[in-house]
Amino acid sequence: MAKTQEQIHFNMQQIKNKDSHIELVLRKALWHKGFRYRKNVKTVYGHPDIAFIGKKIAIFCDSEFWHGYDWENRKNDFKVRQDFWIPKIERNIERDNEVNAKLLQEGWTVLRFWGTDIRKNLDDCVSVVEQAYNHNLKR
Repeated sequence: MAKTQEQIHFNMQQIKNKDSHIELVLRKALWHKGFRYRKNVKTVYGHPDIAFIGKKIAIFCDSEFWHGYDWENRKNDFKVRQDFWIPKIERNIERDNEVNAKLLQEGWTVLRFWGTDIRKNLDDCVSVVEQAYNHNLKR
């Protein structure tokens, strides 16, 4: 059954830009491990989803759709409005790279996790954060 433009518009409006499911899952796991962090930090370039300000660690929880997971294969999946969606997602990828570069230049450790990794390999994601945190303690 084809969706109408109104249904698609409504669905897109429902997508959160903060406190998404994947962010909440990772934050809860980090909190449970005793990590205390800031969330959606506007004072840090790129507004990381999770940040350890004193340790200069910025964490982004990227959804596969919006951030272009496996983009070279997936961009052919768009059947409608390719002239809109392909440049939009490609700009998101470009922006993610710009954010990474600027934060790295400023001495930050940047961690990006795909939503699937958070959902399926949460312990591994927490371990990566823990290793970065412990490494930055020694600076």
